[in-house]
Amino acid sequence: MAGRIAAYVGLVVLGFVVGTAGALVQAAWLPAGLLLALLATAALFYGGLRATGSQLGIAASAAGWLVSIVLLAFGQAEGDGVFAGGLGETVYLLGGMALAVICATMSRLPRPTS
Repeated sequence: MAGRIAAYVGLVVLGFVVGTAGALVQAAWLPAGLLLALLATAALFYGGLRATGSQLGIAASAAGWLVSIVLLAFGQAEGDGVFAGGLGETVYLLGGMALAVICATMSRLPRPTS
């Protein structure tokens, strides 16, 4: 039980890291950076599904990803923010959410009985 909890906490932290890195990469190397950020996001969500064997793995990683995106979108009091409101940022935000939904609705493979 403690191992599962540690795995979910690790997925939340990994989701936060991937969301932050993706936000920075997608803006720096548009359009290749956007594709790279979305691929990393998809790998995170799919990996969370396969590592835990349940949709809770996707939810944990998506929660960390979404928290990082929201915090970066707010910016600071001085007006500095990572997201400028362009097309790339919108595609990254909506695309990441769509990838989480796609991975959450995927059928799970049956576990081997041996």
